Amino acid sequence: MAKILIDERECDVAEGTTILKAAESAGLQIPHLCYHKAFMPEGSCRMCLVEIEGLPKLELACSTQVRDGMKVSTKSESVIEARKGVLECLLADHPIDCPICDKAGECKLQDYYEEYGLFESEFNEEKEKRQKKIEIGKNLLHDQERCVLCRRCVRFLDEVTKTRELGVFQRGVHAEVATYDGILVDNNYSGNLAELCPVGAITDKDFRFKTRTWFLQSRESICTLCSRGCNIYVESHQGFSRFSLPKRVYRIQTRENQMINGFWICDKGRYDYSYLDQERLDKIVVNNSEDPQSWQEITSIVAGEIGRLFHMKRSSHIGLILQSWLSNEELFLIDKIFRNDINIGKISFLDPPEESSDDFLLTAERTPNRRGAKEIGFDLQPADWEKFLEDVDLLFVFASPIKGDTDFSPLKAALDKIEKTVLFASHNHEINSLFDMVLPMSLIAEKGGSLTNIVGSVQGFSPALDAPGNCKPAWQFLVDLAKKLMINFDFYNQFSSPESIREVMKKEIPYFREEHE
Repeated sequence: MAKILIDERECDVAEGTTILKAAESAGLQIPHLCYHKAFMPEGSCRMCLVEIEGLPKLELACSTQVRDGMKVSTKSESVIEARKGVLECLLADHPIDCPICDKAGECKLQDYYEEYGLFESEFNEEKEKRQKKIEIGKNLLHDQERCVLCRRCVRFLDEVTKTRELGVFQRGVHAEVATYDGILVDNNYSGNLAELCPVGAITDKDFRFKTRTWFLQSRESICTLCSRGCNIYVESHQGFSRFSLPKRVYRIQTRENQMINGFWICDKGRYDYSYLDQERLDKIVVNNSEDPQSWQEITSIVAGEIGRLFHMKRSSHIGLILQSWLSNEELFLIDKIFRNDINIGKISFLDPPEESSDDFLLTAERTPNRRGAKEIGFDLQPADWEKFLEDVDLLFVFASPIKGDTDFSPLKAALDKIEKTVLFASHNHEINSLFDMVLPMSLIAEKGGSLTNIVGSVQGFSPALDAPGNCKPAWQFLVDLAKKLMINFDFYNQFSSPESIREVMKKEIPYFREEHE
């Protein structure tokens, strides 16, 4: 360990730590534009200059390693003056675009000027003119006038995707980031470039001019569009009192987790978020009627149907079709209620088919919790649907939330022959009209619980959005249903939250008791 002083604050840090990281661990922020934790230090922006006692000139905090006894000043007069000089050079050719720039409100250049600049311009020469609104990728626009040549985008494509579509061309004041021979950035992770850019040079067409960042509410969640379980922020707009907005979710951003997704997410997770708002089912539908029905009434009806068959010793005539969009807690409750208490034998999964994957984050599985279902003890092999639906009098189906990604054709022919059918769904779908009851369910982003990803990591999540209309978390309905059945009331009465269910899971299933989080 090295003992150093940063701004008269004593710090103990590991040998080999850079001054920038040492300052962060001490709660001190050193400004930087080119530095990013995912890449080796480059030192091209010169904003992180600090003064080290005994050295004749200022040094880079991002690349200079600490030494025992080092004394560092991050706010001395010479450091402040150097930062002002760097800002003056960066802003000499920078356009006054802040009022219309999508990065406004989260732009580091804007923040640093507020902190270190606020100087009167002394620039009398003509600004270097560069191109604006250049399409450099399927969702990306580049404004060369705003670029500060931090090279984060270039390094990402060199070191992470290794596709190398961007480079720095020309020299001196003419230097600019551009594509090679007009070949666009086209890979599964291109959307990370807009998030990486510390200024407004690379902007995302999906977000461009849609709203302002300060209107957005950012909450932690987990991406559910494949089985990787990447950590994300769901950024939503609550709307205004005078008028409603066309959607509530405006952006998905990366949330760092070095054990799961590092610093990145794929473009599918970033852009395919429309299912959170579009075609949502938000009302209870009984016999194709949306007449007001309370969840309490529905729970009593469903419990009555199950209880009737159970007491007639006809539990084998109950069928259950699941999908692994359900959380660990919900699958655990289904296992306890339907397999242990009611002892039904007809349980199968109807998940979307596998799709293409890559060798980085995107997996072929297009649901988030198949591994969790497996560890709880479910058989995930597809059923012989004709045989499965024979002699079924009461059928429960938990449908996929994304419209059109699941083939329901094996069920359609049999639904008319089944006495009572209940669909738990989150979206409107043509198959909804074939069920006697359609009950609106909350999505992962709208409830709490946990998911087990493809490599076995168990990740907890909390609600990032409010569920629309009458949508309800499946775990809550299942707990209420179990209490109504009065088969094992004391056991289910202890569950008031996903966390309380998870504690019991850990006691009963060894996998969840072990360290997989």
